[in-house]
Amino acid sequence: MIRKATQQDLSQVEATYNELFDHEAATTSYTNWKKGLYPTLDYARQAQEQGTLYVGEENGEIYGSVILNHIQPEEYQKIPWTFDAKPEEVVVIHTLCIRPSAARKGYGKEFCQFSEEFARQEGAKVIRLDTYEGNLPARSFYPKMGYRFAGSTKFHFQQVIWEVLFCYEKQL
Repeated sequence: MIRKATQQDLSQVEATYNELFDHEAATTSYTNWKKGLYPTLDYARQAQEQGTLYVGEENGEIYGSVILNHIQPEEYQKIPWTFDAKPEEVVVIHTLCIRPSAARKGYGKEFCQFSEEFARQEGAKVIRLDTYEGNLPARSFYPKMGYRFAGSTKFHFQQVIWEVLFCYEKQL
């Protein structure tokens, strides 16, 4: 079940981030996320306070989270989007994170479907997202979910490092 996050969920959301960081440190890093930099408990707290953080929960355990809002990074202006929409008609998927221990159970698909339904209820015409160029699993997953590759550009990640992100969109 996916639902709006509460303050009581924040420690488990942080635990999902940390599980991912630990897993990537021991195997391969696909996200390019940095422990202590992004995503963090404070980042999740801000989103929860803004009402934009959603969690997936099963049997009382949080297996993942996502932030959904209308905030398009400045770099999105460089992308040749196919589907034209006013800013308020675009929902952006941010920081979709599934615990590695919960991988391959369909939760990513569930979060995408939830995000799309959320966007429709918001009156959005388009849903957009970006992912790190090295995130091969995500770059394979989103097209299977009907997302169209729109382009890539350099982003100044958290104003600390430069990275290339691939951008995707789906018309609703």
